[in-house]
Amino acid sequence: MDPEPSPQSPQDMLNFTTTASILTPRLGRLAVAGRKPISTPHYIPLTSRGVVPHITHDIMRDQTAIGSLFIGLEDFIERQTPKHPFPPAYTIPTAANESALRNFICQPDDQLLIMGPRREPPIKCPPSNTPNSVAILTSVGYRQLEATHYLDAIRHLRPDIIVGLADLVRGHNPGLKRRGKMVDRTHAYTTHATEQLYNHKDTTQRSNAVYFAPVLPLENVEQSIYLEDLENDLRPYISGLALYESASLSAVSEALGDLPRLLFGAPATPHDILRDVSLGADLHTIPFVGVCSDAGIALDFTFQPQQQKEPQSSGATTPLAYDLWSPDHKTDTRRLSESCECYTCRHHHRAYLHHLLSAKEMLAWSLLQIHNHHTMDVLFAQIRESIERGTFDVDARIFSRTYTSELPEPQGQGPRLRGYQLPASGPNQPRRHARVYGRLDDAAEKFAESQSSVATPDTGAEGLEEHGFAERA
Repeated sequence: MDPEPSPQSPQDMLNFTTTASILTPRLGRLAVAGRKPISTPHYIPLTSRGVVPHITHDIMRDQTAIGSLFIGLEDFIERQTPKHPFPPAYTIPTAANESALRNFICQPDDQLLIMGPRREPPIKCPPSNTPNSVAILTSVGYRQLEATHYLDAIRHLRPDIIVGLADLVRGHNPGLKRRGKMVDRTHAYTTHATEQLYNHKDTTQRSNAVYFAPVLPLENVEQSIYLEDLENDLRPYISGLALYESASLSAVSEALGDLPRLLFGAPATPHDILRDVSLGADLHTIPFVGVCSDAGIALDFTFQPQQQKEPQSSGATTPLAYDLWSPDHKTDTRRLSESCECYTCRHHHRAYLHHLLSAKEMLAWSLLQIHNHHTMDVLFAQIRESIERGTFDVDARIFSRTYTSELPEPQGQGPRLRGYQLPASGPNQPRRHARVYGRLDDAAEKFAESQSSVATPDTGAEGLEEHGFAERA
């Protein structure tokens, strides 16, 4: 009998080539066998339960250039019972070498799937991390994700890239002792995970996914031992770095400089993206794209110097985006962006989007999501062209002078969000969602109490409202 082929090393699973090392804008190409290669710098679209919000699979395939997705494991952990001890995603039928995660969310084989323990951006959790687990927020409430359970999920779901566990507590300012625990626990998580995934004696327990080691948002000196271990002992098992603030890019040493860097920096504007690119970030998560789509805001900017208009006077800069809820767009038949060639801009205009938003039609947010993702695709393509020309620093300065420093504040009402997408409501707090549907018996009671004449088939809308019917939610 022929011996079983030895599993690939992490370096063989992912190929990343780059033009520079650290703290400088750089071009790269990230490729995983069988998946769409990613030219970097680029962004990773974010998902809710494995789907880009408002975009169906066929629309994503036909009308966008999305080739990768970031997925949070906490989206797929349901309530476990003796009858159903495993989440549904774990039990999806798969053939050899197939990804259960890919099959469960119905993504094509060439889509690159990146999985982390938490969705992005994460909802604030209680500070209850332990040496063996991190706090997560599932669709049925808070719970702890054990490090061993995360490894089980990786083996069951088989994503392409894994973001390692990190002892992070969002929304809390850690003290000196807490920062020490963060480093020790993250160090232990990473050491344990790489040992189990790539150096396990049982070859059936080894993983074909590549591991992005977390770098904590702390000073270099506070995590120096952990970083040295990444360079020396753990370097054969890690294929990339996951960072949680722009300042952490300075923590990347020359020895780790050839690794791709995924930045969870939550940039607030395109200006922040350009700053992160200038420091050598390769892959970016950009929550404001979805936030703008939800708020009815259309992005409108370009990074090509010949298309950027210098401000006429100091302070007279071009908006980065505009709010389609504004009455100014009621009769505006222009494209969302004059130079945009996305599906939305080729087939619809601002007045139509304004009408859809006013009518609360779901199509409004779908069309905005298509446009806003296309705008980001074009921005990063122009960034890569600028780096290749050697004019990135000059182009970035022109961009900062041309456009306003902030995106517009949302004015309209966005789509209703699921409970697990919202911060937890404390005791005696108002309801998260406005009441939409009333009870028929409530209307009947109001009708019985009414002293006015009985409604007839000829009664108009105002008359029906007087009798308690057709009330607006």
